[in-house]
Amino acid sequence: MSSSHLSYVQPTPESPWGTYLEQVERVVPYLGPLARWAETLRRPKRSLIVDVPIEMDDGSIGHYEGFRVQHSLTRGPGKGGVRYHPDVTLEEVMALAAWMSIKNAAVGLPYGGAKGGIRVDPKKLSQKELEKLTRRYTSEIGIIIGPNQDIPAPDVNTNAQIMAWMMDTYSMNVGATATGVVTGKPIHLGGSLGRVKATGRGVFVTGREAARRLNLKLEGARVAVQGFGNVGSSAAELFHQAGSRIVAAQDHSCTIHNAGGLDLAELMPHIRATGALAGFKGAETIGAEEFWNLETDIVIPAALEGQIDVARAKKLKTKLVLEGANGPTHTAADDILAERGILVVPDVICNAGGVTVSYFEWVQDFSSFFWTEDEINVRLDKIMVDALRKIWDTADRHKITLRTATFAVACERILAAREERGLYP
Repeated sequence: MSSSHLSYVQPTPESPWGTYLEQVERVVPYLGPLARWAETLRRPKRSLIVDVPIEMDDGSIGHYEGFRVQHSLTRGPGKGGVRYHPDVTLEEVMALAAWMSIKNAAVGLPYGGAKGGIRVDPKKLSQKELEKLTRRYTSEIGIIIGPNQDIPAPDVNTNAQIMAWMMDTYSMNVGATATGVVTGKPIHLGGSLGRVKATGRGVFVTGREAARRLNLKLEGARVAVQGFGNVGSSAAELFHQAGSRIVAAQDHSCTIHNAGGLDLAELMPHIRATGALAGFKGAETIGAEEFWNLETDIVIPAALEGQIDVARAKKLKTKLVLEGANGPTHTAADDILAERGILVVPDVICNAGGVTVSYFEWVQDFSSFFWTEDEINVRLDKIMVDALRKIWDTADRHKITLRTATFAVACERILAAREERGLYP
């Protein structure tokens, strides 16, 4: 068999791509005759690296490296976000694209997986420089994106404004307004109601179902949230509304703790005003590593990948981990959590609410008919609950973790489509 390691990436077990390859390896025994196609899962269909030159405000020319990876297009157009972060690498984007393939198949969306990114610290750019960067990047990857080819969306450090610039740039280049080329857009440019909080809502819905299975009452449950951006804060608000206590929160600025529960009515305005948790008066500030030592019922890692390593997995005092972020748990740490009886609802189902509502947005753009937020939330909840139920049945049948079960369901769908389509030419 051909090597599963690509010549331009040498992954380590803890790296995002290495983690993904190990996850695929674990699912192969459950694929039956479709296992002959498993190598397809280990190789992105297309990886694009682009130079993104822009004129800076001071007249100098800045160069940034951009990526767009299409992992699989077997089940439909590529779908996945674009992140702006100083640590973005090709390997990371490959892994994120592959997880999007799994995620989209797991919830039954007619998409393949894709992801993009630019290695940049957007906080160091002016608004004008950010717009130039976005428009040039969009033009560079314009050869492979489109409403029927590959549909970007917001991710780390990108938002509705950046999606509006991407949509406008693509539209100018093709000579027609193409609202369906991106999702996560402003509402008046074809965006969908419910999209902003959709990922956090999916974390809550899957968490609610998992808590029910564990006989864990949400009322009074102690919840700790790492990453208090769009996903983490939305999930925290929904758990708070269900009667849970948000006892700790962590972001880039600090870690805060209040055993009685953070007052979100005061915390959310503070974050909107300052952009960070730091300086919030209603909690004590603790060390970053202490976050993983707290006694909780639910932990939600909703920051970046690779946060729960072996050391943290050994000391985590919780019952349930809800992966709001992509790839937050190392494979070896996953095994330790399973041995310790800590249930993990994996990213590829837990945070699929965002891409599900992105799908709703894309469908609405094609039909030019838009749904109410209540309709969006009802459809989202049903898709998430139905998908999780099938995954849980698979986990029970094979006596495997929810992560391996999610991969089993998703990979079977991807590879069945691959087999039915065949190879051309």
